[in-house]
Amino acid sequence: MITSSIKQSFIRIVGEAFYYDSPAERLVYSYDATPNYQAMPDAILSPSSAEEIASIVKVCGEHGIPIVPRGSGTNLCAGTCPTEGGIVLLFTRMNRILELDEENLTVTVQPGVITGELIASVEAIGLFYPPDPSSMKISTIGGNINENSGGLRGLKYGVTRDYVLALEAVLPNGDIIRTGGKLDVAGYDLTRLLVGSEGTLGIITEATLKLLPLPETKKTMLATYGDMEAAAKSVSHIISGKIIPATLEFLDQPTLAVVEDFARIGLPTEAKAVLLIEQDGPAELVTRDMTRMKEICLEHGAVSVELAATPEEAEALRTARRSALSALARLKPTTILEDATVPRSEIATMVSAINRIAEKYKLNICTFGHAGDGNLHPTVATDARDHEEMERVEAAFAEIFSEAISLGGTITGEHGVGMMKAPYLEWKLGPEGVNAMKLIKQAFDPGNIMNPNKVFAKESRKRVVISR
Repeated sequence: MITSSIKQSFIRIVGEAFYYDSPAERLVYSYDATPNYQAMPDAILSPSSAEEIASIVKVCGEHGIPIVPRGSGTNLCAGTCPTEGGIVLLFTRMNRILELDEENLTVTVQPGVITGELIASVEAIGLFYPPDPSSMKISTIGGNINENSGGLRGLKYGVTRDYVLALEAVLPNGDIIRTGGKLDVAGYDLTRLLVGSEGTLGIITEATLKLLPLPETKKTMLATYGDMEAAAKSVSHIISGKIIPATLEFLDQPTLAVVEDFARIGLPTEAKAVLLIEQDGPAELVTRDMTRMKEICLEHGAVSVELAATPEEAEALRTARRSALSALARLKPTTILEDATVPRSEIATMVSAINRIAEKYKLNICTFGHAGDGNLHPTVATDARDHEEMERVEAAFAEIFSEAISLGGTITGEHGVGMMKAPYLEWKLGPEGVNAMKLIKQAFDPGNIMNPNKVFAKESRKRVVISR
């Protein structure tokens, strides 16, 4: 796909040191965190500016070469797997915080900034960037924007799109555009359109993000249940009681056992479920809300409710929850984590359905997630080499997605669509909705060079390993 003359064109743009195409280098960027998807790119480029990216895009457009923007590769829907070959764009040289505007409570960053490092930087001066995906220690802001990432604080504070005020992006024709602003309501909302578009409409090269004042107080507690239904009812009653906690996380018994074996912090592995609950804000409000939420949990069947005694204990609980995927990944060679999302009133019904489906297909499915907004993560530890079991895994997740939609939910709450969820998108949006999205894609990218075949499905629902 890339001739010697095209290669020289790319090298003239980024420099020879930032053009990679050895077999080993291509292999490194042939997959992301999605199990059992792999495809070799033809080359990897590491540009240093929007102008360099615009030049790269023009070359790709002229020769029909696909482009896949990539952050840290934590994607769980194969959204950064180069399934059509072409080039992978890295942003490791575009990783600076450009402006921290304390007067307007904004920060402007390049896409390669690590999410956790941004959070730490703004908290050091008393400000707060709420989106906190579990991958935040390694994921990038550009990747978060492309996937519209959520996190543990999503119930109270929302997801990435709620904090993106403005973008600089390179369009598929090589134009560099700026959308939005620190205060901007003029014209079409192209900022919102680009957030969550998974690199299919353009390449984000800069983002201005909204900040909040750092909450003055935070408290954490763990509610333990002997019954799944009781935990789900507690969630519903907390929200209907007009309390919006900063974090309201759920772990079932199989997940608890695995996480405790990994984290060793004394989690109650005999419990059928636990809720990890946090509140932040003014001290008086936090104390009042935590007291009331403890009462609600006990009223609706909690066996115990324990408040973290120290900040270190609270951090250990948060870290244990964030480590759920890592803990589960120790069980078998392949770990498939999904995010079926339902109204919070249907959490118990959905978890029961997941357990029923697991039994039907003879699988061990662990479930955890953001109970406060109904975003559950059913996770299977399996082995991609066991083709018969993989068939059962695929069939089970198809039923899980169908069940979520039937309960008024959706096929993804924060992981994006990519390749993995694309076959199910029509189940949620209908053919008319998918067609409307295709028209937008065609208008932006008539040559179909921007992350092709993501979001819009081919026929098969199978995970594939592609060699090129």
